[in-house]
Amino acid sequence: MAVSCQALTDALRGVVGPDRLLTDPSARGRCAVDGLVPAWVAFPAGVDEVSGLLAVATEERLAVVPRGSGALMDLGNPPRRLDLVIDLSRLAGLVAYEPDDLTVTVQCGMPLAALQERLGPRRQFLPLDPLEGMSRSVGGVIAANGSGPLRFRYGTARDLLLGVRFVQPDGTVTWGGSKVVKSVSGYDIPKLMVGSLGTLGILVEATLRLHPVPDAEATWLVTFSSRERAAAFLERVLDSPFQANRLEIVSLPVLGRGSSGGATVAISFGSVEEAVRSQGESVTAIARREGGRVATGDAGFWSRLGAPLAESDLVLKIATLSSETTALTGELERLAAGLGAAARVVGEAGNGLLHAGVTGNLTAEAWDNRVVAPLRERVTPAGGSVVVERAPRELKERLDVWGPVEAGVRAIMKRLKTEFDPRGVLNPGRFVGRI
Repeated sequence: MAVSCQALTDALRGVVGPDRLLTDPSARGRCAVDGLVPAWVAFPAGVDEVSGLLAVATEERLAVVPRGSGALMDLGNPPRRLDLVIDLSRLAGLVAYEPDDLTVTVQCGMPLAALQERLGPRRQFLPLDPLEGMSRSVGGVIAANGSGPLRFRYGTARDLLLGVRFVQPDGTVTWGGSKVVKSVSGYDIPKLMVGSLGTLGILVEATLRLHPVPDAEATWLVTFSSRERAAAFLERVLDSPFQANRLEIVSLPVLGRGSSGGATVAISFGSVEEAVRSQGESVTAIARREGGRVATGDAGFWSRLGAPLAESDLVLKIATLSSETTALTGELERLAAGLGAAARVVGEAGNGLLHAGVTGNLTAEAWDNRVVAPLRERVTPAGGSVVVERAPRELKERLDVWGPVEAGVRAIMKRLKTEFDPRGVLNPGRFVGRI
């Protein structure tokens, strides 16, 4: 039975207390998603409070959006409804750290930077470096399947996640993977949660695999006058025995240079000092034979790499063949230039993943028909995809930001959503197929 707004406010306050349930317009406005402003913003301080909030939400059929750092709240289709935002920033504790086993369990509101700081004294780290920066929360990176340049060597969140503790929409607290206390029979829960955008449950704890910090690390930037020469260099590097930990193709505008058909390849090595120096010398020799200009990157190069994309009107994540990354970078620049827009591209050359930011004064129809649709037509036949990570709401209403999905796959996703969240409490409408 529906209850009054004041009764709901009292019920939610009963879970988190009056000081951690915000109802003032300015606080609610800061947590809007695609223009929808929630009626309440709650800041739970523990797993039990997350559970209590979701129990109330399910009982009263409220639409809930989980929030970590807020860095990727633009991701996903516009929600059908939004009543309550659950901000997890207070769930930021270190639960257990086993340095001898190279594992750590943390609450999912912990920022990546804070986690790395805790691991630093033992010279260990979690090799996730999303382009949006290290202020992102652990849970947010897992829920959005985030990664960055270090993916080339260490893999994605899916490869590093050993176990999760999450709260189901009805308030049930559940474990999956390592440290299983109560699980959901028949599912590989950690892998199911990666990339699910908080549509199946709210992540509250994660157990993660760590790696040792390399003894030495260095970065080389190789700039070519043509993308064809950059592609030839990348092919030689990928066919070599080099053990790079990052390998990126970077369009010149990202580095503050005008685009003239060229590109920069950024490569870093992390190992013992002698191996880093030796591999750097070999890469330099290959680069010069291909006509590249070689420079060394400073210590902050990788942390600044994603900043230019954050200023863009349209942000895309494009999956393609690794052999196509350089050519597709050029196509994006030409496509944008033909529309009077500007494109900045950072590509994971070894993984076939491009992150592109496009800035321009285009209508939603033009963004759709002249940018997104042509890119999808190019990459889809080879199994690629184009995800619109940020866009004006008008564009999101014209298309599914996740792109076309095979009918059978979409049906499986809908069945999972129905099983985990039968009342459609979590992020309704934001995921693939607007489920």
